[in-house]
Amino acid sequence: MAKTKTSNITKGGLYTALSLLFIYISNILPTNKFFILIIVSCIIPISIITTNLRNSVTIYAATSLLSLLLLGIKLNVLSYIIFFGSYGFIKYYIEKINKLPIEILLKILFANICAVIIYLIYKLIFVVDIIAATKFPIALLIIAVEIIFLLYDYALTLFISYVGKNYLKRLK
Repeated sequence: MAKTKTSNITKGGLYTALSLLFIYISNILPTNKFFILIIVSCIIPISIITTNLRNSVTIYAATSLLSLLLLGIKLNVLSYIIFFGSYGFIKYYIEKINKLPIEILLKILFANICAVIIYLIYKLIFVVDIIAATKFPIALLIIAVEIIFLLYDYALTLFISYVGKNYLKRLK
């Protein structure tokens, strides 16, 4: 038991450090910020697979808090806290339902709620209306965000499956 607890703490520190590193990289790169956040979003599912849910929540909380303290209130940090970091947990629980149409509906609902929250916080803090600046119809933006989200969810599913099949024995 002590070895498992020690192993989980060690992996938790490693996963937190990796998450912080990727969030920091997304902060300093001029482009591909959301691509880096997609990469960092893979860490929570890996931690759920290799440690446990409780340890993964600690990793998410530590990464979120440290990101805020070290980087401040920035769009990439808020995006991680609201969506990219928490989505691994949401995906974990929603996929336990085992009814694909309901799963997809709940995931899209979560993504839309997160998008609205990020938009409202961004507009409140930075006083910039992203939607007005794009000059696209709102319905088109919503559909585009949902399609991109479904592609992201599918890619994350493929990644989790690949890691589970090929690296699970080494990571545990």
